[in-house]
Amino acid sequence: MTTLEQAKNELQEKGFLDIKTPSIDYVKEVNKLRKEKNAVILAHYYQEDAIQDIADFVGDSLALAQKAAKTSADIIVFAGVHFMAETAKILNPSKKVLLPDLKAGCSLADSCPPTDFAAFKKQHPNHLVVSYVNTSAEIKSMTDIVCTSSNAEKIINSIPKEQPIIFAPDRNLGAWLIKKTGRDMVLWDGACMVHEAFSIDKILKLYAENPDAEIIAHPESKEHLLKVAKYVGSTSGLLNYVETSNAKKFIVATEVGILHKMREIAPDKILIPAPVDDDNCNCSECFYMKMNTMQKLYLCLKYELPEVIVEEELRKKALVSIERMLELSK
Repeated sequence: MTTLEQAKNELQEKGFLDIKTPSIDYVKEVNKLRKEKNAVILAHYYQEDAIQDIADFVGDSLALAQKAAKTSADIIVFAGVHFMAETAKILNPSKKVLLPDLKAGCSLADSCPPTDFAAFKKQHPNHLVVSYVNTSAEIKSMTDIVCTSSNAEKIINSIPKEQPIIFAPDRNLGAWLIKKTGRDMVLWDGACMVHEAFSIDKILKLYAENPDAEIIAHPESKEHLLKVAKYVGSTSGLLNYVETSNAKKFIVATEVGILHKMREIAPDKILIPAPVDDDNCNCSECFYMKMNTMQKLYLCLKYELPEVIVEEELRKKALVSIERMLELSK
């Protein structure tokens, strides 16, 4: 058995092609393969620096979904997590969608199992379902409109006030939207392990030591952190705020991968990652986002594996809620 054959046999178990790549210039080889295969590399802001640097496009969930919907490439390599690649496949059934590591999941998506959510939905039969994009295709197929943190407020405000709403799966984002929009929504009890890990006590202590800093946070964070934040917004919103704000120093409460792009667009600003409760872990790093590496990116493009597949009937059902979001986001 060749190394490739063995790696293919172990793909489902490991999630990626486990093949040694001695003395490979990943940047050179990826650039070469990208041209040969007419491939586009889409990367989330939370990916490691080298992947962000080589990507054709780096963005947040909304921007990546929009880019995936418009691409003319034959192959989409999604350097992100599984639900993002799945969304790209739902939008592009005829294109090959690759994910460097199939096990790059999402704690927030995992917090909303489809069987449990279907039962929850039955308990609220007259409610329209708005689901955050951080969900599986199964949840999207049970959803009326998908949203991201960039467009969630706009989407909630587009729904008639008399229409009751279920918001899933992030309870923190949902609670923040209730405050922003005044809508009394029913919330699914899910959360992101990264944004749950921030320590409000340590952040306030850090702020006391840096009174000239502004606390900025993603709305997936807990309510007590959002209350003390100077600005709350999506990943793209946080980037824009850092770039345009007159402040020179920021305490940043979201996944630390975003600091790479922040340093690039605002090299004169001082950026301090928000501390977490557990001093013994890198909890402000998304373990799943960091599962993708340059080696895995190269191998998945070279051998066009692992591929993300979505069954056609499920894809069509999930597509409806995503297309509604894209239409409302124009």
